Amino acid sequence: MKSIRVGIIGGTGYTGVELLRLLVNHPDAELALITSRSEAGRRVDDLFPSMRGFTDLAFCEPDESDFNGCDVVFSATPNGIAMTQARALMELGVKLIDLAADFRIKDVGLWEQWYGMTHAAPELIKDAVYGLPELNREQIRTARIVANPGCYPTATTLGFMPLIKNGLVESHDLVADTKSGVTGAGRGASVASLYSEVADSFKAYGVNGHRHHPEITQTLSELGSAQVGLTFVPHLTPLLRGIHATLYSNLVDNSLPLESVQSLFEDAYREEPFVDVLPLGSHPDTRSVKTSNMCRLALHKAAGSGKLVVLSVIDNLTKGAAGQAVQNMNLMFGLDESLALMNAPVMP
Repeated sequence: MKSIRVGIIGGTGYTGVELLRLLVNHPDAELALITSRSEAGRRVDDLFPSMRGFTDLAFCEPDESDFNGCDVVFSATPNGIAMTQARALMELGVKLIDLAADFRIKDVGLWEQWYGMTHAAPELIKDAVYGLPELNREQIRTARIVANPGCYPTATTLGFMPLIKNGLVESHDLVADTKSGVTGAGRGASVASLYSEVADSFKAYGVNGHRHHPEITQTLSELGSAQVGLTFVPHLTPLLRGIHATLYSNLVDNSLPLESVQSLFEDAYREEPFVDVLPLGSHPDTRSVKTSNMCRLALHKAAGSGKLVVLSVIDNLTKGAAGQAVQNMNLMFGLDESLALMNAPVMP
């Protein structure tokens, strides 16, 4: 097949450069343009020396960009940008993969409540497919708009999904205790992300409400027969990249052997190229998935309470953002979904 002509809107952030890292080695993708208002005219490899020898593109103004020549556009911009450009891209016949949250939540009013702005293209929300391949693979293949999931929702949903789909846990009382590296906050300068503020420290945030909460509950509720009840607490860790989600739930039948739950997970993810169910008793760490598109899961029963505990780790920039976006692109264009994504994690 001919190369897929790819455009990237907003390529100067961490997800933008992660997209570049993956796409420059994609055998069936051709980078056609990359936009940035702040860096227009500057060569990509000047801003990101890691790209030297891989691309000779320069950033261009988004308003001057010719997306008409693209087959697909990745929007790696802050929330609220992709929705202003989606209608024009649809009219051009260009497919859109949005790495922000503009099309993740189906309830427009709920989205506007959490994101504090009026949605610019509410009529397109119904056409957007939530881009978790392990859940919506067939719908993604024919989608015009893919809402790439958030990093916390990806790790959390993959950990809870087999349990809720099979009615094994009390879905009204789920707990997601999650931790993220600082790249999850983006590349913009802020006091809160300074090295001296983050290093040698650890804190929770968004306990009273985090934007990923309605995204997670929407997805998990659709898996079962009722609205889920979720306690979701994110934490900031002194890591560059990585998500660790510790997920707690109560089994409907607490006498169910852990080995049976393990078998359920192994069966659910046996054919999934990017979900690895580890042997019982394992404790996955974030560096085991660093720079990879893999999610690793491990099951435990907590001593004392008997709660089921699922440990879920991903790289927030790869499976939690750019890698999953490329996986979705592969599906949308009829390619092997693992193309350009089967690199081994970086160690140490």
